[in-house]
Amino acid sequence: MEALESLLEQVRACRICEEHLPLGPRPVLTASSTAKLLIVGQAPGTKVHASGIPWNDQSGKRLRQWLGLEPEVFYDASKVAIIPIGFCYPGKGKSGDLPPRPECTRHWHQRLLANLPAVELTLLVGKYAQDYFLGAKAKPSLTETVTNWHQYLPQYMPMPHPSPLNQFWLRRNPWFEADAVPYVQQLVHNII
Repeated sequence: MEALESLLEQVRACRICEEHLPLGPRPVLTASSTAKLLIVGQAPGTKVHASGIPWNDQSGKRLRQWLGLEPEVFYDASKVAIIPIGFCYPGKGKSGDLPPRPECTRHWHQRLLANLPAVELTLLVGKYAQDYFLGAKAKPSLTETVTNWHQYLPQYMPMPHPSPLNQFWLRRNPWFEADAVPYVQQLVHNII
């Protein structure tokens, strides 16, 4: 097993897909071998790219509310690891940000995950994270996967993206904030 700090330094210095990144490389992630909660999102947006702090935007504010975590706990790497599918801002597409670059999962993810032995729960935020971690067990759509969230416990908790752009999904699926969010808050509270 590699030393996690050394591995994180290598990831933060990564330039594998530099030519494809409109704002240049700036891998954003946090981790510690003692973290019990792992949050896997898709990729940093422009605000996170600028700050270098994961989930440091409106999506992060909603995610922290969903989890019932204050920023000082959420950003405590000894408790919470944050490793997105893509570590750098991928650029803008027709209907939002582009998908995460595939190089991160191919080159880094298994090595990073091998260094997180204490993780008890992995939050899969969005379809890219769900497809990567659940593989064939993921349902055809994010809505179906999240609707069946209880099937993936205790290891995984699939969630929609907390982006303000996702208001339509949340209005159409009020059960998520009514039923799933209180459950995940209790899980996170018990773990942390």
